[in-house]
Amino acid sequence: MYIKQVIRNRENWWYYIFGIVLIVPAMTILFSIPHGVAIAVKAFGDEELTKKLAENDINVMMTILESNLNLFLMLFSFLGMLLGVFLTVKFIHKNSIRELTTSRSSIDWNRVFFSFLLCGSVSVIMIGIDYNFISTADYAWNFKPIPFLILFLICIVMIPIQTSAEEYLFRGYLMQGIGVITKVRWAPLLLTSILFGLMHYANPEIDKLGYGVYIFYIGSGLFAGIATLMDEGMELALGWHAANNFFTALLVTADWTALQTHSVLKDISNPQSLPLEEVLIPVLIFFPIYLYIFAKKYQWNNWSDKLFGKI
Repeated sequence: MYIKQVIRNRENWWYYIFGIVLIVPAMTILFSIPHGVAIAVKAFGDEELTKKLAENDINVMMTILESNLNLFLMLFSFLGMLLGVFLTVKFIHKNSIRELTTSRSSIDWNRVFFSFLLCGSVSVIMIGIDYNFISTADYAWNFKPIPFLILFLICIVMIPIQTSAEEYLFRGYLMQGIGVITKVRWAPLLLTSILFGLMHYANPEIDKLGYGVYIFYIGSGLFAGIATLMDEGMELALGWHAANNFFTALLVTADWTALQTHSVLKDISNPQSLPLEEVLIPVLIFFPIYLYIFAKKYQWNNWSDKLFGKI
């Protein structure tokens, strides 16, 4: 129903190509200009810094500006992505934002908040256990009241925009579009998960930890995709993604991550690769547990048809 409801007179594949190739990238680039201008102004007159920027050194780009300012400007570009998706759906496909979000008569915010609280609580608990009992030596106390307060305000406003932009693009627009074009459910589930993983290719974590990180990113996409198809809406995916990035930004940072923030803790370890168990634990343990809880709470059924059936 979630995918099928958008099949109307504008389901031709080229409408989706037009939106994904032109409108969404154009809006994202437009809203990235302030970040680029700020970096250019900061680097002006510094030949060494300018040379590093010309080499597309992502670590330099992430540290050239003050942490909170950099985070705000980086997340601001996702507002363009979100607006690009909304404009495409509204004016090109003539569908509503509600239809992009859910098959229900209205967006179920209780689902969003339940997912946020469940996944956020698990994240906080696991970080607390790791800090206090497992890898204490890998962390340094990083809390500074004023910068943290500013970070908190930025995260409250901008993290939901960033995560919603990604979810509306992958679990919304592309999930529905690929489903409409292929007429089967497994294709959008698989393709959006792979594309979601590949989208993170520029993240510093890939360079630092290796390609094994893609297992987590693609696994995250599969989890969110399964939740969206089984629940006939993307509310649960919206809540999970917001919780994951929100609490990560507030609680832990590192010099080799995409979100370098004034968080409570700083990971001072110097990993050369990501241990396989750290990739597999969330993908094979936590994500299935979340899905089990969602399935019981929302009484999911017909798994094979909803995940692999025809549309």
